[in-house]
Amino acid sequence: EHTLAMLGENKPKLVITDSQAFAYVSKIVPEEINLTSFSILLAKEKGDFEKYLLGTPTLDTLEDGDKVLMLESCTHQPTCEDIGRVKLPKLINKYTGKNVVCKAVAGLTNMEDKPEDYKLVIQCGGCVATSQQLHNRLRPFVEKNIPVTNYGLAIAYMNGIFHRATKIFSK
Repeated sequence: EHTLAMLGENKPKLVITDSQAFAYVSKIVPEEINLTSFSILLAKEKGDFEKYLLGTPTLDTLEDGDKVLMLESCTHQPTCEDIGRVKLPKLINKYTGKNVVCKAVAGLTNMEDKPEDYKLVIQCGGCVATSQQLHNRLRPFVEKNIPVTNYGLAIAYMNGIFHRATKIFSK
């Protein structure tokens, strides 16, 4: 907020934020300035962006007991406020008003469940993965027509700024 005020008439054309800050940042960045996140940029660069865009609205169809898979590419040590294990599941349940079951799988951990057990798959940004690794990781779900999205796109959607956060990629 302070930086934008200091820039005066020299406002940026684009603000890139951490997806977890969307709720706050979208309120302080004027609508005429494009806004997206690191995770969404990575989705566009490395992921199957069109499938992510199509899969994200599945959040609106989740029901009690539906399973959502959180795919994390890295093998970081989870914290008590981990995004894939804590923050996103809480946000999904709050947004949907349903008791959705979220399961996180990290790194190259083998999947115990069948792809069709899941209603939606949410892939992390994939900063430590190659494009090929992301496509390979999501292939079993895509082949079974299980909707897929990405952390940043899901967070933008649930914060009501999905179109704003993806506008820079519109043709």
